[in-house]
This record gives sequence, structure tokens and C-alpha cells, in this order.
Amino acid sequence: MGERRLIIDQLKFTYEGVFDLPALYKIMDDFFYEKKYDRVEKLNTEQILPSGRSIKIETIPYKNITDYFNIHVRIRIYATGLKRVELEKDGAHLSLQEGKIMIIFDGYVNSDRYGWWENKPILWFLRVLLDKYIFKGHYMKAEQWLISDVDDLYLRIKSLFNVYRTYRERDIVAKHVI
Repeated sequence: MGERRLIIDQLKFTYEGVFDLPALYKIMDDFFYEKKYDRVEKLNTEQILPSGRSIKIETIPYKNITDYFNIHVRIRIYATGLKRVELEKDGAHLSLQEGKIMIIFDGYVNSDRYGWWENKPILWFLRVLLDKYIFKGHYMKAEQWLISDVDDLYLRIKSLFNVYRTYRERDIVAKHVI
């Protein structure tokens, strides 16, 4: 494996209140499908506690830009104290979740994704020279692509949660622990 460079380091989004967890999954899935990312889900756990559900999810979407470069985003979702909430808003009944959620984004650019330039010391040295001087423009484009995609996803998630900020305690009809 070639060099892995960290571009986006722990971009965090936190929210506490009422939200729709399946809508969050759908926005992320639609985004990665639209941008042609493949995805690996490394962790998906759920614990049911007396204070509510606790969820941990780690997924790594990746995109092969060229035969030499690829980008991937590591997304960690931590939700605690989740309780199912029934809301009545403008005559419609909604089933949502209430609790705390934190989403952490890390972005990486990988060079020499197949590891062809790692077998011998001379090849490794040539790879370093190629990365620094020949492929620098391609690397910069991959970095800009990664930053643009993560910013776009972050803004979509932020706008989703801004919709739920308008829901007040008076709209809640019933709370369920599970």
C-alpha cells in the first residue's frame, strides 16, 4: 500500500434533540450512490440500556479516482440515550428518535493503491519522487475532490438536523424507551 495522507481530521457534528435516524442513513446512502462511492461498514453495534439505546456505526466509503489514487472517508456515528418519540406536527403523526448524536468525519488520499511501488527499495524511492514532483497536480485534485465531497455531505446532514430543531417539547405526544 502506498502513502496514506490525512486531509480531513475529525470534522465533528453534534446534535441533541429529536431527529430521524433512518432519514440520516438514507441521506448518506443517496449521497454516496450519487457520487459513485463504494462503501465498507466496519462496525454496527447497538446496545439497549435503561437510559435508551446506544448505537455505534463506522463506515468507510471509498472512491477510486485513478489507477494510482483513491480517496476514502471514515465516518463514525455515535448515538446515545435514544428513545422513540411520537410527534404530532400539523396534524401528521411522526415516529422519531430523541437523544444525542455525534458524527465524526476523517478524509484520506491514498497513493499507489495497489502497492506496486512498495516491493523494492528503489521502486519505493521512485514512488516518493513521482508523488512529490510528477503526480503533485493529480494529488491536489484528489485532495480538492475529497474536501468538496465531505463538505457537501456535512452540509446535507446539517440541513437535515436543522429541520428537526423546530420541533418543540409541546409537539411530543408519547415517549418510548426502546
